[in-house]
Amino acid sequence: MSDQEEDFAAMFEASVKARRFDRGQTIEGTIVGFGPEVAFVNVGGKAEAEIDLAELRDAGGDVEVSVGDRIQAMVVSTSGGIVLSRRGVRNAATQRELEDAFQAGIAVEGKVQNVVKGGYEVRIARERAFCPLSQIDMVRTADPAVHVGQVYAFRIIEYTDGGKNVVVSRRKHLEEQQRASAADVRKSIVPGAVLTGRVASVPAFGAFVDLGGGIQGLLHVSEMSWSPVTNPNEIVAPGDEITVKVLRVDEAAQKISLGLKQLLDDPWTTVATTYEVGEVRPGRVTRVADFGAFVELDPGIEGLAHASTFAPTGRTGGWAKSVAVGLTGAFEILSIDTAQKRIGIALVDEGSSRAAGAMSPRGAIVPGAIVTGKVERHEKFGVLVFLSPGRTGLMPFAETGLDRDTDMLKAFPIGSEVEVVVLEVDPAGRRIRLSKKAVAEQRERAELREYAARPDAKPTASLGSLADNLRNALKRR
Repeated sequence: MSDQEEDFAAMFEASVKARRFDRGQTIEGTIVGFGPEVAFVNVGGKAEAEIDLAELRDAGGDVEVSVGDRIQAMVVSTSGGIVLSRRGVRNAATQRELEDAFQAGIAVEGKVQNVVKGGYEVRIARERAFCPLSQIDMVRTADPAVHVGQVYAFRIIEYTDGGKNVVVSRRKHLEEQQRASAADVRKSIVPGAVLTGRVASVPAFGAFVDLGGGIQGLLHVSEMSWSPVTNPNEIVAPGDEITVKVLRVDEAAQKISLGLKQLLDDPWTTVATTYEVGEVRPGRVTRVADFGAFVELDPGIEGLAHASTFAPTGRTGGWAKSVAVGLTGAFEILSIDTAQKRIGIALVDEGSSRAAGAMSPRGAIVPGAIVTGKVERHEKFGVLVFLSPGRTGLMPFAETGLDRDTDMLKAFPIGSEVEVVVLEVDPAGRRIRLSKKAVAEQRERAELREYAARPDAKPTASLGSLADNLRNALKRR
């Protein structure tokens, strides 16, 4: 046989062998045409195979290949012709890709299908994977269903049994992204910067806010609002996106202090023009301390009703029993210090004209006036008498009308009412001198004045000169 004949025989034998296919064999071919339900594939030589059009359609139902495209498929039948299928090949290709992504630590895209026990079912291409609840996000998710239907990037953290057991983590991927961006984020975290972050957790003292790159700052409860905040969960919740201001950065301690109220107008900027000493405003007691009660007058504006502004009761701390958190009432403005953001106030008796908002009758405590107060305490030099919130007068022992040997504690028990005459008041109204014994004297003088001023007061002859002398004496006064 000549060399030419030998070459032809070899080519013929190779051609025949190319047309011999076994079931389960993976082959490659070229699309040469389409029928109503199948596509025709040239698989080498004169051999032609068929494949169901349904296997060549995408998710939208459109055929995803054209004449001339090459495809890989598996031989599923050789009886009466070669029949191909891509199902096995596609699954094998997907599994190889997942295994490669697992080995290389590459993120893959998946869609959260539904919530299952302990986590989520995730579809990656045509493969099923499992994502534990703790791995779907960096913060705890209150409602697991919020992730269903979402498409995320995942890291494959477990790949076993040839792809039958695939476990993925979105959290790992997010943490890697954060670490990669941490350097850039840290450059932007400077005092005064306004940043957007996400609330990571809410302990009792505030909230930790994730600023990106795994960097967290503390939003203390005192920096959340100008109004007092007792429960930070009423302001923010885990997962919330909020805008905060960087207050302080401590590089050595790796601490970042954040503020939320600083992005709102400070209500104290208008206090000087909207508040006035002597006026009465409604308020609500927010907390009670040993030294007094804090009262919210307006959102973000608190005043202090000092313990000394409450009438004495005769019992230590007795004033606090009448003041409870949540109590609402009318409060008089005693002092305003805008620099220190302090307002001194006093509770006004309910039902009084003062409670209706009348200005403080400071002029009522003037020399010569008879007033009623309550014994506040005893000192070496006399008895201190509470007259009104913020105004306490001194009744020296000499003005009590009693002997020095008298037991003053029994004569004037703490918390008891006492009627006194105002002897002196300094211009500031802080030093007030009182007298108990002058009460009777002043009333006698008042009665004599009233009698002497009566036009029908006709004294007898024996008393005429005495009455005239009395009238003249009173006129001189």
